Amino acid sequence: MKIEQLRVLDGPNYWSVKRKQLILIRLDLGEMRGVATNRIKGFYERLKAVFPSMHVHRCTKGTPGGFFERVQEGTSIAHVVEHIALELQKLAGMNTGFGRTRHTGDVGVYNVAFSYVEQNAGKYAAEAAVNIATALIKNEPYDLAKDIEELKELWEAYGFGPSTGSIVDEAARRNIPILRVDGNSLVQFGYGSNQKRIAATIASTTSNIAVELAGDKKATKNILDAENIPVPKGGVVFSEVGLKELIDEIGYPVVVKPRDGNQGKGATTNINTWDEAIVAFKAAKYYSAGVICEKFISGDDYRALVINYKFVAAAMRKPAAVTGNGFHTIQQLIDIVNKDSRRGKGHENVMTKIKVDDATLQLLSKKGYTLETVLPAGVECWLKTTANLSTGGTATDVTDKVHPKNISLFNRIARVIGLDICGIDIMARDLSTPIIENGGAVIEVNAAPGFRMHLQPSEGKPRNVAAPVLDMLFPKGTTPTIPIIAVTGTNGKTTTTRLVAHMCRQQGITTGYTTTEGIYIQDEQLVEGDCSGPTSARFILKDPGVQMAVLECARGGILRGGLGFNECDVAVVTNVAEDHLGLGGINTIEQLARVKAVVPESVKAGGYAILNADDDLVLNMREKLSCNIALYSLQANNPHLQKHYEEGGLAAVYENNYINIYDGFQKIRVEKAARIPITFGGKAEFNIANVLGAVLAGYVRKFSLESIRKSLLTFVPSPELTPGRMNIFNFNDFTVMVDYAHNPHGIKALGKFIQSVKAAAKVGIIAGVGDRRDEDLVMLGAEAAPLFDEVIVRMDDYLRGRTMEEIFQLVSAGIKAVDRNKKITLIPDESEAVKIAISKACPGSFVVVLTDKVDRVIEITKSCLLHDRQQKKLPLALPPLQNFSFLQI
Repeated sequence: MKIEQLRVLDGPNYWSVKRKQLILIRLDLGEMRGVATNRIKGFYERLKAVFPSMHVHRCTKGTPGGFFERVQEGTSIAHVVEHIALELQKLAGMNTGFGRTRHTGDVGVYNVAFSYVEQNAGKYAAEAAVNIATALIKNEPYDLAKDIEELKELWEAYGFGPSTGSIVDEAARRNIPILRVDGNSLVQFGYGSNQKRIAATIASTTSNIAVELAGDKKATKNILDAENIPVPKGGVVFSEVGLKELIDEIGYPVVVKPRDGNQGKGATTNINTWDEAIVAFKAAKYYSAGVICEKFISGDDYRALVINYKFVAAAMRKPAAVTGNGFHTIQQLIDIVNKDSRRGKGHENVMTKIKVDDATLQLLSKKGYTLETVLPAGVECWLKTTANLSTGGTATDVTDKVHPKNISLFNRIARVIGLDICGIDIMARDLSTPIIENGGAVIEVNAAPGFRMHLQPSEGKPRNVAAPVLDMLFPKGTTPTIPIIAVTGTNGKTTTTRLVAHMCRQQGITTGYTTTEGIYIQDEQLVEGDCSGPTSARFILKDPGVQMAVLECARGGILRGGLGFNECDVAVVTNVAEDHLGLGGINTIEQLARVKAVVPESVKAGGYAILNADDDLVLNMREKLSCNIALYSLQANNPHLQKHYEEGGLAAVYENNYINIYDGFQKIRVEKAARIPITFGGKAEFNIANVLGAVLAGYVRKFSLESIRKSLLTFVPSPELTPGRMNIFNFNDFTVMVDYAHNPHGIKALGKFIQSVKAAAKVGIIAGVGDRRDEDLVMLGAEAAPLFDEVIVRMDDYLRGRTMEEIFQLVSAGIKAVDRNKKITLIPDESEAVKIAISKACPGSFVVVLTDKVDRVIEITKSCLLHDRQQKKLPLALPPLQNFSFLQI
């Protein structure tokens, strides 16, 4: 058994639109092909013994124990791997439970998809699940505890900490998009120009000056003191001499800590002797050149949390400690405390396990104790000098006990320092009385305060302190997202995407868009190449200058990584045709339609799915949609379209040579198709269809009719604006067209235009793609045959698993099936094929180059055009490409 491929899906996907985070593995069962679980002796018993907690897995039975029933009855080992992967994560503290296992169509090979909490842990769970299943099959011992521990460590290393995680979880509950910007705690909420960011608990709204100020303990203390806020007496020293002088001035007991410290590192409290002071000074110097020494304030340690300058929570903190029972040693007491299920490593649980370090040993020594000391019953022994949860301390919620005057004081402190997320450390007898009256003092003000003590206190009421952070970042009436228009389909995606983006720019909106040619913001190409997948979408959505996104969503990207967004406002589906079948587990056109349907299914409830009513596979997508639906058609008498707008629906139709919108019972004439440049005088029917979808996209976004019309008339096809989309070059006495059409459906659509062109001879340069099915290559040739007098077959740079001879034979077979006498020429190198076709072009001929290397072919064609004009002593300036009058149509 082996994993042939592992992918991480992080967005709406083929397996689930709602469950966006999935691990997908392609699993070859090897020798277990065709072997059901009920045929493996003892397998059920061993599985149940190793994973008794799997009893809660309902599976398709829908009841507890349902999965075990499936195993008893007989199910695929791939199905078992799915459930083991889920249970492993759950046992490691990552609760998740969605999975799907489906046969790929290849014998003994399955697609196994399961949800994850942290992707590195999810990938490990996939590998481990296969190993465990193998061990269970062979009845071999397996160290399950090791896997669980490794998963915990991965979660600790790569997962969000409790503070960041709480904000992320709250954002997810509010359906606010979440993008992890780096591998640490920098997180983006929302998209484009409406985004906000956090790093731990510092927000993009947080003042940098305030953060720097809070990090300088001395400066903070001086500002608070000047504002008549109670702070301990003390100062900053840089030497033992300075320390001695300051202690002589303020007297014992004192606290010594780094000037720039955090999390209690290097801090020592309640120092009563010079020897203790020297040790504490050296510990603090390790973290900071300057050392703060200040008067120790007796009382309890409190933390108040202020968000957006409003008090939200308070907790009393206690250092890690043990209480004697008269017969256990201190080390044994620590071990007992650490067995508390609420304690874990780092931040994985409510509390952190107590770790014995040098500071612990020094503190014990100071009291005359060692780890072997047996404490009398009831005697409490502190093991740390500070009350941080990260070192094993505990927290008790006291939010409801805080005096109103203290609340007012805490809010004022946050404003004085300028921190919109502010942690205030106080030493006081209690917070139920004003600290200015009970002798308490403010010890520190902290940027990036930890939330764990409030989210999961050891005692008392948990507080959702993440909610006010998001309330601050996105006040009522604001939105975290930007409008997203997603375009999918087999053909026409890129032209539609570019046209819609052009419409957006005409509105004065800063628009980012992705296509098979690259990533663009406004008219600037930022990345070159096929950028129709989720990574490219996120590139746009991360840019803080983008106000609207138009995203081309291709089959490959959806299958490899899901969509790059949670929801979109508008989805346009152009068509579904046979292309790329047999790849990625998609073997039928119905399955391909299901892939494309992910896009309209991701439209938010108030948005629009714009569907091609001339394509039944697209039209049938309506059945699973919960958003608004708009239809378009090239046929005025399309019964589905008529029924739709007669029932008050929104539609666009090509009718009497015009682009018309039907909005309920209102008919709106947009523009004559022949006047729209990309329709080539109304003859490029497939582009009329693209115009219909784009017009509806602009209309549902409330673009004015005049703006839509202007956009259509100014969207002029050219190698610069629409590369590879009917780019026409006018030589002196013949014409060359470069187009991206690469599948039978695309050639068929383009064919109607080619047939309308009057030419002395028509030459087509086509190529079969090696990873397509035999029937697809044959059909490609069959569609090309009636269009051209001569067909030149060239090869891709990468043959994708086939030989040149095999590809040529299949394409030729399709051509000959239509016309046995058709002239077929093999010129493997594309560049040579283009140059030869142009050099041999007869007067009045029409040469069509179908290519996926659009930029390369355009450059070759331009070079040949320039050479042609030089030879014939014509002006070297190329004629304007938007002039189509030379085509005889």
